[in-house]
Amino acid sequence: MEKKIVYFENPGAENTDEVIKLVKERKDELGIENIIVASVSGATSVKVLENIPDANIVSITHHAGFRGGDELELNLEYTEKLENAGVPIYVGSHSLSGVGRGISNKFGGITPVEIIAGTLRLFSQGVKVCVEISVMAADAGLIPTDKEVIALGGTANGVDTAMILKPAHMGNFFDLKINEIIAMPRP
Repeated sequence: MEKKIVYFENPGAENTDEVIKLVKERKDELGIENIIVASVSGATSVKVLENIPDANIVSITHHAGFRGGDELELNLEYTEKLENAGVPIYVGSHSLSGVGRGISNKFGGITPVEIIAGTLRLFSQGVKVCVEISVMAADAGLIPTDKEVIALGGTANGVDTAMILKPAHMGNFFDLKINEIIAMPRP
């Protein structure tokens, strides 16, 4: 099998529209039903919904307090659009940091899960995010672990990375399989 990977010169939101176009093409080619989107405010998930309305979309956002305080970063307008379309919005701790980051922040050092996150970032921030949100969605029961899914992640805003993978639950993390990279920025 021969497939292309699209590499972007720079990471960031300017790649979002192209990533969504590529994801739609590959989703249709393979018949993949589930798409997981990292979307802090909900804007990117709404954009995916508008362009790929026939997919089962799961929107993943930061946990409360990610940037301090007790606030969520979701935008009410986007939340309403997603909820009205039946798109679940997952709010929870990151699977590749969580309590481990709290330990490192308090006592120094690094935890094994942070090493995994750092290793995935060697490819790109988006690759790390795609793996992370897949585990989070699987643990929440929002996606199956016996089928391929498409995960979209990025660097700060929008998405610049898309991957096809077979997710796994946190307790079986190393059963996760990255099957294809559709697009990503060059590091």
